[in-house]
Amino acid sequence: MLKRTFLKLASTTALSLGVALSALPAMAQDVTMNLGFGAPETSIYGRFGTLFKDNLEEMSDGAIEVKLRCCNQISTEDDAFKAMQLGTVDGFIITANNVSPHWPLMDVTVLPYIFQDGDHLLRVLDGEVGQEIKDKLQAETSVHLLAYGPALYRDFYNSVRPVNTMADMEGLKIRVPKNEVMIATFEAFGAEPVPLAWSETPTALQTGTVDGGDNGTSFIRDMKFYEFEPHLVILEHFVSMSPLFASDAFMKRLTDEQRQWVHDAADAAGAELREQVENETQEIREWLATEGGMAMTTPDKTDFIAAAEKIQNEFAEARGPEFVELVGKIQDAAN
Repeated sequence: MLKRTFLKLASTTALSLGVALSALPAMAQDVTMNLGFGAPETSIYGRFGTLFKDNLEEMSDGAIEVKLRCCNQISTEDDAFKAMQLGTVDGFIITANNVSPHWPLMDVTVLPYIFQDGDHLLRVLDGEVGQEIKDKLQAETSVHLLAYGPALYRDFYNSVRPVNTMADMEGLKIRVPKNEVMIATFEAFGAEPVPLAWSETPTALQTGTVDGGDNGTSFIRDMKFYEFEPHLVILEHFVSMSPLFASDAFMKRLTDEQRQWVHDAADAAGAELREQVENETQEIREWLATEGGMAMTTPDKTDFIAAAEKIQNEFAEARGPEFVELVGKIQDAAN
């Protein structure tokens, strides 16, 4: 009887210990992070992912492996945020405007001409406002915004005509992401916005289903849009920001030390890539206008900025006090 009681107690203790251990995050175990993005590995997304991978694998001495999954292998950019909320995707690099349908407050960074210049942008992202956005997003969606990465202007292009004034936008069918701010902005510019997922965009441009679109300057070259979009227009109307995100499910698999490595690796990758691309925009524009064969115009922005200010006011009024407060903080950071 005593022997049976002892065996039963030992069995129960072992079972309890096993359950407890299985509930703990990864300790010395190796961890794999599948990091996705919707562009080629040679794109700026791929460069961001590669820097993050190299940093994290070095910091963790190989205990955390990052596998880069380009070109919508594990999700499309439009669906990736939801997938991270569900825990089916570990991490993804997503253009900020494609986050807004899942978390509308991100649109404060999408508003046209909301950032006066590069210094203003960095004061926002690296300061209290940038941290507030990270904290709010995680609290309300569970998704972790690890690093904002580089932020570049979106340049406009089309296959129909050069754009020298806002009147030249009239009637152009323009591909836009499925983002309310961007749709309203191009309507205010006089164009006809056509909302399309990124995965559908290259084909729509190449077949002439739409007349043009806008992207971060490097994307126009990376995706070879210059081969069928002859007109490049320097509007600098939107900032193209593509943060690196991680799911809560992935982060909970890590120890506290490992989570810190993830954050540190992302910050370092964002800072290094930002430094790399500091002068790239103008260099790529010049390449597109020479070797790429695009005709480049630089319109007077007065009418565009006036139209954009109306969009800023309309969305601030429609989205409510929290949105208005964040917009105000961004504007204050310009001073």
